[in-house]
Amino acid sequence: MIDFNTMAKTAMPNFKGGEKSLIVQMQFDGMNRIMTGCLEHGASIGTHKHETSSEILYVLRGVGTAVLDGTEETLLPGMCHYCPKGHTHSLKNNGSEDLVFFAVVPEQ
Repeated sequence: MIDFNTMAKTAMPNFKGGEKSLIVQMQFDGMNRIMTGCLEHGASIGTHKHETSSEILYVLRGVGTAVLDGTEETLLPGMCHYCPKGHTHSLKNNGSEDLVFFAVVPEQ
C-alpha cells in the first residue's frame, strides 16, 4: 500500500526546465514512479521526452494544459493525459487554483 496521506512532500524547482516548483509525493521501486503532483498557478513542467518510459497522468483538481508532441490538450478534473514511450510532453497550470494530479511512470 502507498499512503500519500503520510508521505512527505518534495519541491522540485524548475522541473525539466519548467516555471516555479512541482510539489510531489513519490514512491519509486526502481522501475515505477507512482506519485501525486501539484503545480500552483503559473507553474509548469518543462518539455521532455520519455525515452524509456510512458506516463499516465490523471487530473484530480484544477485546470491545466498538456502539450503532447506539439499538440495542446486542455485538462480538467476527471481527465487523463497519456504520454507514450518515445514521445514528448509538458504540463502547465493555467487555472486559478492548484493543479493536482496522480501520475504513474512505468519503465518499459
